[in-house]
Amino acid sequence: MKKPDRTAAGDAFAAFSILVIRLAAHLSAEGDALAKPSGQTSARWQVLAAASHANMSVADIGRILGLARQGVQRIADILEAEGLVRYEENPAHQRAKLLLLTPEGEATLRDIQMRQAAWADALGAEFGADDLRITTEVLARVLDGLARPKAKTRR
Repeated sequence: MKKPDRTAAGDAFAAFSILVIRLAAHLSAEGDALAKPSGQTSARWQVLAAASHANMSVADIGRILGLARQGVQRIADILEAEGLVRYEENPAHQRAKLLLLTPEGEATLRDIQMRQAAWADALGAEFGADDLRITTEVLARVLDGLARPKAKTRR
């Protein structure tokens, strides 16, 4: 079977995409390892961190994290059962309650963040702040480009 012809930019983007997918798997595994001593997973950590930034509903957190509301709801319910978050009335929406950290949730998040800071400092030193900033800018542009509505060019 003959591969489709691509431009040099298309080949570069395909190679980039494969590396980002592989990177995401490694980062997820590292996140799980960082969260595990606190009895959490990287997915739960993400929800805790999002809830710590602002008063948001489960749907808001899902949008920010790029996850389905139902998946975030399942995680939020587990975190509530563990006493790490609580639901509070939302003045902007009658049914979509806000998700807030409890003091136990704040302590758990802080514990994970302390381990993550040491991990990030070590890797940051290995790769260098300037290179990482440039890479982050490129990734942000790619993410923005993928998030924009596209004309129907895909089949």
